[in-house]
Amino acid sequence: MPLLALAACSKSEASPSSDVTRAVAQLDQLAAEVLMNSGVPGLAVAVVHQGKTVYAKGFGVRRLGDSTPIDAHTVFQLASVSKPIGATVVAAQVGKGLISWDTPVQQHLPWLSLQDPIASAQVTVGDLYAHRSGLPDHAGDELEALGYDRRQILERLHLLPTAPLRSRYAYTNFGMTAAAQSVAVASNTNWESLSDQVLYRPLGMNATSSRYTDFMARPNRASPHIWRNGVFQPGPPSRTDPESPAGGVSSNVLDMATWMTLVLNEGKYQDQQIIPQEALLPAISPQFLSSPATQNSPASHYGYGFIVSTSASGKTQLTHSGAFLLGAATTFSLLPEADTGIVVLTNAVPVGAAEALSMMYLDLVQFGKITRDWLALYKTALASITAPTGDLSGKPFPNHPAPSLEPHAYVGTYANTYYGDAKIESRGGQLTLVMSPAGQEFPLLHWDGNVFVFEPGGELASPDSRSAVRFAVSPGGMMQGLEIEVFNGNGLGTWTRR
Repeated sequence: MPLLALAACSKSEASPSSDVTRAVAQLDQLAAEVLMNSGVPGLAVAVVHQGKTVYAKGFGVRRLGDSTPIDAHTVFQLASVSKPIGATVVAAQVGKGLISWDTPVQQHLPWLSLQDPIASAQVTVGDLYAHRSGLPDHAGDELEALGYDRRQILERLHLLPTAPLRSRYAYTNFGMTAAAQSVAVASNTNWESLSDQVLYRPLGMNATSSRYTDFMARPNRASPHIWRNGVFQPGPPSRTDPESPAGGVSSNVLDMATWMTLVLNEGKYQDQQIIPQEALLPAISPQFLSSPATQNSPASHYGYGFIVSTSASGKTQLTHSGAFLLGAATTFSLLPEADTGIVVLTNAVPVGAAEALSMMYLDLVQFGKITRDWLALYKTALASITAPTGDLSGKPFPNHPAPSLEPHAYVGTYANTYYGDAKIESRGGQLTLVMSPAGQEFPLLHWDGNVFVFEPGGELASPDSRSAVRFAVSPGGMMQGLEIEVFNGNGLGTWTRR
């Protein structure tokens, strides 16, 4: 039975309002405990039930070192919670007949291509929204971190190795962004304006935007916090305009509650059908297997921008989380059969606080008790996100390294079709890696022989990560090129000296 039909016919069987009321009554204490036990500087949470916002509060502070508190109006960067929001924007345009989930992306973006010409012609809006395009995991993210804009990144996707279309699940911000861009072109506008026109304004989501400048202009906004040396520290916000449809929305829990109500009410808000049911249904229905079943958990599927799974009580659950290495962790979960949902926004790297509080609420609604230590579970599950990366991370520098060449031997420009030029400069004998297009500078430290290291930072890697730069020297002593570890995940991290 279709998901929306299931939700509609289950209203008489939904969890009684008293279950939700009892769960909501415990949120003050639970949120305070999660805040204390996780160490995150601040969070905000909202709950909806039967078409109403029944809870919305903030906890903690917007920025460490400043006592200004978070409240229900505080705006956060949503990271990948932007994806399901964007999916409802697309659904609105599907409902108007301007585009369909099965529309080939090249119909409106003829310049966009994948490595395989046949896949390029066939890949659809739905394929990219379900992460089944064949693009590799997180395709294009490194280009965004280096300062490339949306069009520049999308134009380079054809250089990436791909799997056959619809053969595997691989999470891609810029694959989804390409689909959203095609929808915007079909709508004769840009994505940011389209989101405002068809979703934010009709719902009165006045604190919500798909533009980074709008987030930075909000007087009541949460500052991000990174995790370094065992403590949270304020960090710079992520500049996510290139991937706005997939990670660039900012909002507060009050607006998010309104949006959750729209989804639970099958596209209707205050007696107005904002999104036709038949256009929204595919987005919140299973489209592609994203996580196989295990002994401890059922299979999970990706819809179009939504994660569709089964809760521990056998109810359909719609959810999505988001995270930035520069300091954001967000989540929402909906139980359509219980006609309730929760959103939790935090201003720190993911340590499990958002997901734990969400699951505590869902446990209370479904079972009347919290079934496990969710914070400990998620802290362990998410530890790899904040762990330093790189083969040489955490290792001591060699006591007796092989000598390097003279600095001038490494100086020069190195070419790479996907990433663009990299330059090696020498300043007082100190080598510096300068990356296109923004001219980001990474001081290099000698490791051993022709191997140097640097800390990538930003959204490229967690703090204390270490990337190797390995120079290739011919037997005759000629500098041939270099390989940068942090950029070599897809085998494209080799530069040739010009």
